[in-house]
Amino acid sequence: MTDLLADEAEDIDALALGRRIRRLRTERGMTLEDLAHAVERAPSQLSMIENGKREPKLTLLQAIARALGTSLDGLLEAVPLDPRGEAELALERAMKGQTFQALGIPAFRIGKSMPTEALTAMLALHAEIDRLRDERAATPEEARRANVELRRLMRTQDNYFPELEAQARRILDAVDHPGGPLTQRTASDIAAHLGFSIHYVPDLPQTTRSVADLKNGRLYLSSRLTSKGDPRTAVLQALSSRMLGHTEPASYAEFLRQRVETNYLTGALLIPEAHVVPFLEDAKRDRAISIEDLRDAYSVSYETAAHRFTNLATRHLGIRVHFLKVHESGTITKAYENDDVNFPTDRLGSIEGQMCCRKWTSRVVFDVDDHFNPYYQYTDTGNGTYWCTARVENSSEGAHSVSVGVRFDDTKWFLGRDTQNRGVSPHATEVCCRRAPADLEAAWRGSSWPNVRTPRTLLATLPTGAFPGVDTTDVYEFLQAHAPA
Repeated sequence: MTDLLADEAEDIDALALGRRIRRLRTERGMTLEDLAHAVERAPSQLSMIENGKREPKLTLLQAIARALGTSLDGLLEAVPLDPRGEAELALERAMKGQTFQALGIPAFRIGKSMPTEALTAMLALHAEIDRLRDERAATPEEARRANVELRRLMRTQDNYFPELEAQARRILDAVDHPGGPLTQRTASDIAAHLGFSIHYVPDLPQTTRSVADLKNGRLYLSSRLTSKGDPRTAVLQALSSRMLGHTEPASYAEFLRQRVETNYLTGALLIPEAHVVPFLEDAKRDRAISIEDLRDAYSVSYETAAHRFTNLATRHLGIRVHFLKVHESGTITKAYENDDVNFPTDRLGSIEGQMCCRKWTSRVVFDVDDHFNPYYQYTDTGNGTYWCTARVENSSEGAHSVSVGVRFDDTKWFLGRDTQNRGVSPHATEVCCRRAPADLEAAWRGSSWPNVRTPRTLLATLPTGAFPGVDTTDVYEFLQAHAPA
C-alpha cells in the first residue's frame, strides 16, 4: 500500500497538489507559519511546495495531511478549484511551458491583488500564441494543401495575373525602360528607384539568397553572383516583395503565395509583356515557337523562359500548356497545367513530390547525350497525346529537367514538331512506373533489400518562422555587422 501511494505521489501534478494544500490551509484558517510549525518544516519549504516548485516526499505529504485534518487520499484527490484557482493554476503551468520560455518571459508570482480578468486575458493571449505557432509550423501535409490551392488558382487564371503585369509596367515606365531585354543597368536603376543601393558581400547568411536592409536602404547579395548566376534575377527577386508591398507572412500558404508573386513579377520585368507578346505572335504565325529562342532573346535561364511562356501562352496565343521541373531522382519539384495532362498526384491532389513517369520527356531527357540541342518527344498517354520540349539544367541541388508541353493539336505552332521521338505512358496504371515489369519482379522480389536514402524532411515539420528555414539570428547579426556607421 505504501509503495502504491508513493507511486501516486510521484505521478501527481505538483502545481495542482500545491494549490490543494493552500486551499485546505486557508479554509482551516492556518497561516503558512502555522502549517510549517505543525509539520516541523521551514515556511519557505512549504511555500515552494504550495507554488508547485518542489514535490514533497511521501512522509511529508502524510504529515501535511494530518495537520490539515484530512487523509492522504483526501489530499491527493483531484477536487476542482474555484475559477480563480483554476486560472492561477493554468497560468503557472503556462509559465513553465515552452511558449513563455521561447518568448523570453520570466515566470512571476501571481499575487492575490492581480485581477482575475488579467489572468484570463494572459491565458487567452497564451492560447492564441500557441495556436499561431502551431499554424505556422506547417507540416508537409499542410504545405501540400497550400500548394494545391495555389495551383488551382493558377490554373483558373491560366497562370496569368494582370495585376502583376500592370505592376511590372509601372516599374519599367518609372525607370524609362525602352522595351526589350532588361539590362543589368536597368535592374540597378530599379533598385535606386525603390531607394536601395546594391552591395555584394562574401558572408551572406547561408539560409538566404539576399538580405534587404529596410532601415538603411541597402540590398545585400552574394559576391559569388559576379562569377556565376544572373545578378539581374537576384536583384529583381529581392526587390519584388518591396514592389508588391509584402508584409511578414502569417502562414505557410501566404509565404508560398508571396514567393509565386515574386517569381512572376521578376519574370514580367525580365521579359516585358508589351515587348514579348508581338515576338511570340510572330513566332506562332511562322509556326516556329521555341522556348530556346525566348531564352536567347531575353538572356534568361531556360526555366525563366519556360515559366514566362506559361504566363502568356493561353491569354495571348490561345495555347494551353503544361510545365514540369523534375529532379534527376525523378521527383517532381514544380508543376503547372491547364491542358488536362494527367499528372501523378497524392490523395490531396498535390503533384510536387510525386515521381514523374519514366516514359515522359522530363525523365527521358536525362538519358540524352546531346545537351546542346533541345530534346523533343511525343508521348501517348491515357488522356491523349502530348508533345514536349525539355532541357536539363544544373544547380546546387543537382540536375533538373525543365519541360514545356502541349496537346497534339497545338504542336503545329512549335519548332521540333517533326521529331521522331515517341513514348507510351499508361502512367495512370500502377504497372507503368510504380511496379517493376512482371519478369523483373518475379526474379528479384524477395531477393533484394535496398538501403533507403530517406529524405531528412520526411518525418519533420517544415522549418518554422515567418520565412521558413531562414535563421533570423544570422540575418540580424549580418545586418548589424554591415550597417553603415
